Amino acid sequence: MRIEKDFLIIGSGVAGLTFALKVADFGSVAIITKDELEESATKYAQGGIASVMTDDDSCDLHATDTLEAGRGICKEDVVRIICREGPTRVRELINLGAQFTRTAEKDYHLSREGGHSKHRILHANDLTGWEIERTLIEAVKSKKNIEIFPYHMVIDLISRARLDTSVSLCGSEDELVGMYVLDANKNQVCTFVGKSVILASGGAGKVYLYTSNPDTATGDGIAIAYRAGAKIANMEFFQFHPTCLYHPKAKSFLISETLRGEGGILRLKDGETFMEKYHTLGCLAPRDVVARAIDFEMKKSGDDCVYLDATHIEGYRCRERFPNIYQACLNFGFDMTKEPVPVVPAAHYMCGGLVVDVNGQTNIRRFFSSGEVCYSGLHGANRLASNSLLEGLVLSHRAAAKAIECVKDSFPSELARSIPEWDSGSAVDSDESVVVSHNWDEIRRLMWNYVGIVRSNKRLHRAQRRIRLLLDEIKEYYWNFTITKDTLELRNIAITAELIIKGALERKESRGLHFNLDYPDVDDENWARDTVFQGKPQPLITKTREKTISND
Repeated sequence: MRIEKDFLIIGSGVAGLTFALKVADFGSVAIITKDELEESATKYAQGGIASVMTDDDSCDLHATDTLEAGRGICKEDVVRIICREGPTRVRELINLGAQFTRTAEKDYHLSREGGHSKHRILHANDLTGWEIERTLIEAVKSKKNIEIFPYHMVIDLISRARLDTSVSLCGSEDELVGMYVLDANKNQVCTFVGKSVILASGGAGKVYLYTSNPDTATGDGIAIAYRAGAKIANMEFFQFHPTCLYHPKAKSFLISETLRGEGGILRLKDGETFMEKYHTLGCLAPRDVVARAIDFEMKKSGDDCVYLDATHIEGYRCRERFPNIYQACLNFGFDMTKEPVPVVPAAHYMCGGLVVDVNGQTNIRRFFSSGEVCYSGLHGANRLASNSLLEGLVLSHRAAAKAIECVKDSFPSELARSIPEWDSGSAVDSDESVVVSHNWDEIRRLMWNYVGIVRSNKRLHRAQRRIRLLLDEIKEYYWNFTITKDTLELRNIAITAELIIKGALERKESRGLHFNLDYPDVDDENWARDTVFQGKPQPLITKTREKTISND
C-alpha cells in the first residue's frame, strides 16, 4: 500500500498537532501515531506551560532562568526566541479553546516551579497536558485535509542517500522522501511518500526501569533518525523527575513540581528536611539538583524513598489545585492532606535529541523535528520546568513556515517512484517472543543501574559492553522474524540506550543532568559544548535474508 501526502507528521503530541494545524491549509497532511491519537507524553503533563503572562515578569527574566538551568550549553539565540515568541503561541492556544485555571478575579492562576524566578506557569489544575491535547485534537479533527493514521509505527525513513547508493551523500546534501510504516492492526507495511516530514515522536523514558513516561516513549524517533544519517546531540542529559509516587502498583505516577511550588516540603523518613543543604532555593532548586540530592540521601540512609509533605497546606487547596494527584494518591492509600507521600526520582525527560536549528530543520533536507525528540538548544544540560510544552508550540510554528516553503520546492518525484515495496523475504512469525521481553527488561535494568542519576566510568563501560551484545542479538532476531510493534520498539530502545551511553562516556566532566563520579567537576574549558554523533545512512534494503547487510 502506498500513501502520498504533502506533509507527513510522526507523533500526535503538542509538537505534532501544532505543526498539523499550521500546515493544513497548504497541502494534504498525514498524522502517523503508533497508538491512539491522544496517547502522547503531552497528555500526561501535569504542571503546566511556562510563559510570560504578567507585567512584573519579562521574556528576559524567563530567558535568564532557562540559561541558568541549562548550565552553560544552551543556545542563547534559541532560548531568547522561544521565550519571546512563547506568549503569542500560548494565546493562540487559548483562542483555540484551551481552558486554563483562573483566579477569583478572572486572571490566569500562575504557579511557580523549580528554577523559575517568577510565577509564570499557566496550568489547567494538574491536568494541563490533557487540556492542551484535547484542544489541539478538536482543532485537528475539524480540518478535512488532515488524515490520521493511529496504530501505525514508522519502521525506517527513506532518503536519497539510502535509495541511490551510486553517490555518497551526507548531511544537507541528503533529502527525505518517505518512510516504511507498520500498520499494527492489519500487520502490514505501508509506504508513505511526503514532500516534507516532521518528527515529533516524543521521548525515551522507557529506556529506564522507572519512568514517568507513557509506554509509547521508546526512543523511536532518535533511532529512526540516527539510522537515516541524522545528527544526534547530548543524549547523556536525561532528566530524572525528583518526585514520582513510590508504590509497587503506581507505575511511577508523577507528582507535579507545582506541589512544591505551592509549598510542599521534601523530608527524610524521620521528618528532617534536607534540600537546604544542597541549594539556596531548597525544594524549588532545579530538577537535577533535587534528583541528585534525593538519590544521595536514599543511598546514605538505605531508605527506599523520601517524603513529600503537603499536610501544612489547607486541605481544600490541595484537593482543588491538584484534584488528579490527590485522587490518585488516595487510590493508592495516601491522603496527601493528612500524611506525607513517599516519592522517588524517575526518568522523565530527554534533553538531548535530534539536532535542529531554530526553525526545526535537521541536517537532512525536507526533514524537520520538534518537541522532546529534538535538540534545539533550549534545554542545554538541564530543562527548566514547564519549558517543554512551550518549545513544542514555538518550534512547530517556525518549522511549519519552512516546511510550507519546502513543499513548494521541486520534489524528486522520480526518486520517490523508485522506492521499492516492502519485502518480508523468508521471515516467519516468531515462536520466541520471550526473547523480546527478556532483552527489553535487561536493557531497562542495566540503564537504571549503570547509566542513572549518578554514573562512573566503570558502570558506563559495563553498560556499553552489554548493550553491544544485546544489539547483536536484537539484530539477529529482527532479520529472522516478521516484524511486530514490540520488535521495532526493542530495536529502537536499544539504539537509543547505546547513544545515551556513548554520550555519557564522551563527556569527561559533570554538568547539569550528567554526573560522573570520576569527573565530578564542571570543565568549561573543554566541555562547554555539545556531544554530537551522526548516523551513517545505510543502503535501504527491506526484509531480505542477507543478514550481512542491514540498515541498522
